[in-house]
Formats: sequence, structure tokens, C-alpha cells
Amino acid sequence: MLPNGDRPMIPYDSFLLDPPMLFSSGWLTARITKRMTPEHRRSARRALGVGTVGIFWATSVSLYLNREWTRWIWEMCRAESGRDWMLNSGVFHFEHRNPSTKTHVISAAILATYPTFFAAGVKAGARREP
Repeated sequence: MLPNGDRPMIPYDSFLLDPPMLFSSGWLTARITKRMTPEHRRSARRALGVGTVGIFWATSVSLYLNREWTRWIWEMCRAESGRDWMLNSGVFHFEHRNPSTKTHVISAAILATYPTFFAAGVKAGARREP
């Protein structure tokens, strides 16, 4: 509990937070798997990447579509809805109740970058690897 009686907010899954979390997950994956043989390392990184990005996509898309199972996340983050959390992250004020086609297209484009952020993290974590 915070001094004012509120619970601390734990940010989770939004367009603002996902890229750095995916990058960090990729970096950690590279560090954890660096002592494996190259063949096992490649397989492990691929599996961890697919799993991690899949979980992020499932959660992010569900939040964006205001799926009921994600309600606990957006309520914990004090957002009006999952889409409000995904678009605004408690920082911005983009239209989330009736977003334009442009907003949907940009959101889909952001989601399409998720594997790239994970891969960039793996590359950064694998520097100076044999």
C-alpha cells in the first residue's frame, strides 16, 4: 500500500511499455542461453522468442479489444478500458472509445514490430559471444 492508501501501480503491457519489455526479454534470453552449444542456443532462443512474443501479442490484442479476461490489468493500471491502457498508458490522451481507422492501422503496425524488439534484445545480449 502507498501512504495514501492506494495500491502501487504495476505497469503491464501497453504500446509504450511493450517494446522495452520485449527488448529486455530478448537480452535476458541471450544471456541465459549463451553457454549452450550453438545449435541448442539457436533452438532455445527461437522457442523463447516465439513464446514471449506470442504471450505479448495475445495479451496486447486482448487488451486492445477489451476482452473481459484482461479487466484486472486495466483496472490495476487505473485505465478506463484495455484499449485506453494500450493507447494511452496513463500518460497520453488519445481517443480510445471510438478510435479511427488510422488508430487501428497504427496499432496493428506497432504490434507487427514486436518480434523485431525481441530480436534486437537478443542481438544486444549476444554481443561478444563465440
